[in-house]
Amino acid sequence: MFLSVRLLLLLAVLAPVTSTTNPGVKVKLTQKGLEYGRQLGMIQIQQKLKTIKVPDISGSQKVSPIGKVQYSLTNMHIVNVGLPKSGLGLVPGTGVRLSIGNAFISLNGNWRVKYLRFIKDHGSFDLKVSGLTIGTTIIIQSDETGRPRVSSTNCAATVGGADIKFHGGASWLYNLFRNFIDKALRSALQKQICPLVVDAISDLNPQLKTLNVLAKVDQYAEIEYSMVSSPTVSKSSIDFGLKGVFYNIGKHQEPPFSPAVFSLPPQINNMLYVGMSTFTINSAAFVYNSAGALSLYITDDMIPAGSPIRLNTRTFGAFIPQLSKLFPGLMMKLLVKTAKTPVISFQPNNVTVQASGTVTAYAIQPNATLSPLFVLNLETSVSTRVFVSGMRVAGAVTLNKMDVTLGTSYVGAFQVRAGYPLPTIGKMKLVNTELKVLKDYMLIGTDVQFTA
Repeated sequence: MFLSVRLLLLLAVLAPVTSTTNPGVKVKLTQKGLEYGRQLGMIQIQQKLKTIKVPDISGSQKVSPIGKVQYSLTNMHIVNVGLPKSGLGLVPGTGVRLSIGNAFISLNGNWRVKYLRFIKDHGSFDLKVSGLTIGTTIIIQSDETGRPRVSSTNCAATVGGADIKFHGGASWLYNLFRNFIDKALRSALQKQICPLVVDAISDLNPQLKTLNVLAKVDQYAEIEYSMVSSPTVSKSSIDFGLKGVFYNIGKHQEPPFSPAVFSLPPQINNMLYVGMSTFTINSAAFVYNSAGALSLYITDDMIPAGSPIRLNTRTFGAFIPQLSKLFPGLMMKLLVKTAKTPVISFQPNNVTVQASGTVTAYAIQPNATLSPLFVLNLETSVSTRVFVSGMRVAGAVTLNKMDVTLGTSYVGAFQVRAGYPLPTIGKMKLVNTELKVLKDYMLIGTDVQFTA
C-alpha cells in the first residue's frame, strides 16, 4: 500500500516549453485564461508606452499673412498613457491578436517660433492625443530548448484627434499653425508606438528563457517538461504538448515505454486544463524503482502507540510459534521493497496501481545486528481517489487485493494466512480546481491567481 502512496505524493502539478514524440502532459489555455493574461500584460505595455521619447521637431511653414514661420518643439515628455479598451483574440493556426482602442497619450513640452525675420516668441504646450488604436499579432513558438518564445507581427497603430494647448506668447499666432503642429506631433508619436509594443512583447522572452524545463523533484528524480513542438492555436484555446517524463538525477535514461496519443476534452470553462498521462506517472515509477527508492524499513516506533499489534517476536509468535522460541523478546524490523516497477493505469474516476514486492522480516539482536526471519512475496492492487491539494496532486488509497506467499523462511515452514497483519503508517495559486480521471490520463481544470 505504501508504494502507491509514495508515488502519488511525488507527483507535482506541471504548470507552464524539441522533438516530435507524443507529449506526456498536455496543457490547454482557454480564452478565459488569455483574458486574465491580458489584464496583466496591459500594465507592461502601458509602462512601455510611457517611455516614448519624442524627438525635438523643428522646421518652417508658410503661414498667411505673415509669411515664413520658423518653429521648434523641444523637451517633450510623456505624462500619462491610458489604455481603457483592449482585447486578445485567438487566430487559429497563427497566434493571438492584441487589439487596443480608445487609448490616449498626454505630453508636454516647449515651443519657440521666429517670424518676420526678427520677431521671436516662446512658451510651453500640453498635448493630448486620443483615439489611439494599436493592433498586432503575437506568435507563440517553441525555441531550441523547448521553452516558449513569443514574437510580434503585423503591428499597426493609428492616432486619432489631438488637442494642443499653448501657454505664453501671442494667442493669435497659435491658431495659425496649430493644425500643422498637431499633424507633426501625431506623426512622430505614431512612428514610435509599434516598435515599443514589439519591444514590450519581446521583453517577455528573457523571462521565458528562465523557465526551468528540467526541475529537480528530490534526491532521486528530476522531471522534464519542455515542449515537444510549437503550440497549436484553435478558435477556442492554445494547446501545449509537454514532454512530461521523469529521469534519475543526472542520468537521462528513457523509460522502456512510450507516451500514447491522448486528447483533452473540449470544455473551456476554466482558464487552464492540464492532462497528465499514465506515461508520466509510470515514468516516475520506473525512475524510483531504478534508483532503489521504492523501499522502506518499518520499525515499531512507526506504529501508533495505541495499537495492540507491535513489531516484535511476541506479537508475530501468535502466527509463527517458532519465532517466540528461537528469538524470544526481540524487536523486529521489516524491509518492504518492490520486485519490479509498479504499473499505474487510469480508467474513468479510478487510478489503479499494481505492484509486486517483498517483505523481509528481521529480528533485532541486543547488539543491533539483524537476523533474517522470513521473506514474503506480495502481489498488490490498490485503487486511489485522486484530488488536487494546493499545488499538488494527492490521493486516498483503497486496497483491492493483496496476495501473500512465503518466499523464504529461516525459522522453518509456516502457513501464510489471508489477512496477515502488517502495520500501516499513519507565487501561483490554483482556484476553482476540478480533477477528473479519464482513460489513460488525468485532467485538471483550474483557474489561477497570481499573488504578490
